[in-house]
Amino acid sequence: MTTPAPAPAPTPTATAPAPAPGLFHHVELWVEDLALTEAQWGPVLLALGCEPFQRWEHGRSWRLGPAYLVVEQSPALLPGGHQRLRAGLNHLAVHGSRAAVDAALAAGWQLRVDTGTAVHLIDGQGFELEIVLG
Repeated sequence: MTTPAPAPAPTPTATAPAPAPGLFHHVELWVEDLALTEAQWGPVLLALGCEPFQRWEHGRSWRLGPAYLVVEQSPALLPGGHQRLRAGLNHLAVHGSRAAVDAALAAGWQLRVDTGTAVHLIDGQGFELEIVLG
């Protein structure tokens, strides 16, 4: 079965400035359990001001402005799970608030460390999200 590619990002409108070169267009995380990812990441992304963007059989995305985050349980995914201490993504850091931290904890994230200026959280598949407060 062929997995459909996510729809292209929206084109900036005349009222919105074009994204600055070098800013992220999107980040894509491949996950082993899409349902768990949606249940844990969805509430946090909504609390951060993101909105649901795309939905297809093997993936979901949320966007904030012109940038978006994709999570996908691809049929091409190799077994073994995510390990943030191996080569690859260690963690994703975003600006946020205590409300986003509370949403993460309510959705089942585990607190790794709270420095007072940033909170590091781990989801049920080992992905780390750092919420930088302020």
